[in-house]
Amino acid sequence: MTHEHPIRIYYEDTDLAGIVYYANYLKFIERGRSEWIASLGLDQMDIRTRHGVVFAVRRVEADYLRPARFADDLTVTTRLIAVMGARILLEQQVLRAGERLFTAQVTLVCLTETGSPGRVPAEIRQKMAPVMH
Repeated sequence: MTHEHPIRIYYEDTDLAGIVYYANYLKFIERGRSEWIASLGLDQMDIRTRHGVVFAVRRVEADYLRPARFADDLTVTTRLIAVMGARILLEQQVLRAGERLFTAQVTLVCLTETGSPGRVPAEIRQKMAPVMH
């Protein structure tokens, strides 16, 4: 199951040529991941409080395919690929009217309060299981 999150491009997102600055795609997919987690009925602050873990980006492999521009309406898609012991693997894309502009494979890691690797809690695995690709 793929989650979708709309994004509108504002002047502040662009460079002098009116093209979205490359680093902003990372912000867009971060927002998409946050909305995806919320759509599963999970609250990141609650996860931290109740389970003592947080999720951090470990790796992003990104491809910039076509430019987005000022005033574009985009969609960020997030799709769960796998949940492993301490890792979550996602595929994310940024689309304009169905056309792929950006794609990324993102690896999240589960960290304890001390910054050590921790296992993804069972409750979270259960909520993610129905949306696994």
